[in-house]
Amino acid sequence: MTEQAKVPAIRFAGFTDPWEQRKLGDVASSFDYGLNAAATEYDGQNKYLRITDIDDETHEFSKSDLTTPLADLAMSADYLLKEGDLLFARTGASVGKTYLYRQFDGMVYFAGFLIRARIGEGADPEFAYQATLTDAYKKYVAITSQRSGQPGVNAQEYADYQLMLPSKTEQQQIGMTLRSLDDLITLHQRKYDKLVIFKKSMLEKMFPKDGESVPEIRFAGFTDPWEQRKLGELFEESDERASDREILSVSVANGIYPASESDRETNPGASLANYKIVHFGDVVYNSMRMWQGAVDASRYDGIVSPAYVVARPNSEVYARFFARLLRQPMLLKQYQQVSQGNSKDTQVLKFDDFASIGISMPASENEQRRIGGFFDRLDSLITLHQRKLELLQNIKKSLLDKMFV
Repeated sequence: MTEQAKVPAIRFAGFTDPWEQRKLGDVASSFDYGLNAAATEYDGQNKYLRITDIDDETHEFSKSDLTTPLADLAMSADYLLKEGDLLFARTGASVGKTYLYRQFDGMVYFAGFLIRARIGEGADPEFAYQATLTDAYKKYVAITSQRSGQPGVNAQEYADYQLMLPSKTEQQQIGMTLRSLDDLITLHQRKYDKLVIFKKSMLEKMFPKDGESVPEIRFAGFTDPWEQRKLGELFEESDERASDREILSVSVANGIYPASESDRETNPGASLANYKIVHFGDVVYNSMRMWQGAVDASRYDGIVSPAYVVARPNSEVYARFFARLLRQPMLLKQYQQVSQGNSKDTQVLKFDDFASIGISMPASENEQRRIGGFFDRLDSLITLHQRKLELLQNIKKSLLDKMFV
């Protein structure tokens, strides 16, 4: 290894010494296997950490399903975690997954399929933990874990992992910086998750439940009962054809979007002669995936595959309201019931069957607009937080690549 390769691409000012190659076992005072005990109901104080309790994304202790070890805890003090303990998953699909204990997690005992490395005074635990998020570590685990049965890495193999170490002061600077970034990512993840949950709740409360004539929550000034209508009274099938416009796609996750924004490659040799024209505001659905929610009101002019159905609304319809209504769970069930085919994979919802379905809607287009606009703004806010989150995650990945050797 050259001297040039012994320093990272990015360093804090004031640090110039080359990094040293050390085994993880050289900087840990011990490697220990966890407690071999079953889990029981959480007693309110003593937590039990198993592989499945470590979040796959954040590597934090997920406390959604807390348990307590079924053991004599007075005799199990050796398995109680301390500040700076670094845990490794030793077997199964999660082999290599790591968790760094922090005091705010409380009293935590670790289970038998985990290995604890007690980081010594010569190294910074946060730096050691962040090093386990690098591609170099993941590559080591992928190679070392190969077994004839389940993948696995034992304590000695973890101890043999070689990493490059700077001075402890530089380790602490790197660890603190990456930890602050992790905290920021967690903050944005929580904001994003709360918005997604809020949207789900509002979709349930701003549309009438089955058998009811009004929703639980309405905008001020709207009091009239919602009308019962057939979709065929509000939409007509459009069969205009063209080949010289932007190609659009429809998915369950993203609604209608330009195919050029998809990761999937389009077939450059495919004929567009029979593609259907879509105008702004048209409702388009995938006839084979309608029961899963592959439907949206288009915000684009373009063309779609002949496999899609294009439904053009009349003047009573505010399309963005119907973009939400047509994805309601009770309607998804109706799509499946009236679709033609012997199995879910072959079921097709033809327009005539779509037209026969009854829905509940506000007679006032203004109320439709208020509801549709509310969810569009909420979606924009969710997308904003998602993009911020992705940006922070990309920054973290880049720093892991450039701040470690």
